[in-house]
Amino acid sequence: MSSELLTTILQIMESKMDRFEDRPKIKKKVFNVLVECLQNLYHHIDENMDDINTEQNEMNSLFMIAKSDGDYTITTGNYMKPAEVGSLKEKLDLINGMSKEELKEFYKHVLNEGTRSAKGTAGLGMIDIARKSGQELEYEFTPINDNLTFFNLSVRIEE
Repeated sequence: MSSELLTTILQIMESKMDRFEDRPKIKKKVFNVLVECLQNLYHHIDENMDDINTEQNEMNSLFMIAKSDGDYTITTGNYMKPAEVGSLKEKLDLINGMSKEELKEFYKHVLNEGTRSAKGTAGLGMIDIARKSGQELEYEFTPINDNLTFFNLSVRIEE
């Protein structure tokens, strides 16, 4: 996953959405969620998995976008260390339990009070995805082995 690949994906999606003649509001939502999802992949692909000798080392991430009956679904996935699953699951459950107004306030709080992680993020991405999609974040953690878990995130954007 490189910045050039991200740019290419965004350009392709912008072109496709223009051809679908979606309403500007849905285009904006999809594009904003897409940017956040791709940035999450870019920032959170764990490059420190040299100690893991598996073929999965060659397949760092997954990205899919689907359109059905006017609604879009963006699905991403990446490998992570099992030790990181608990804190991410806790955050996702917290976000999923919030109302639209609570998400807005939580976003402001994290923006003002949040600290940057080692990966350079303040943890706003998932909050922003939930806010922009207006939907609960669907996720799954699949253990691969003792050293590897696959994280799958699926976001629906309704027309």
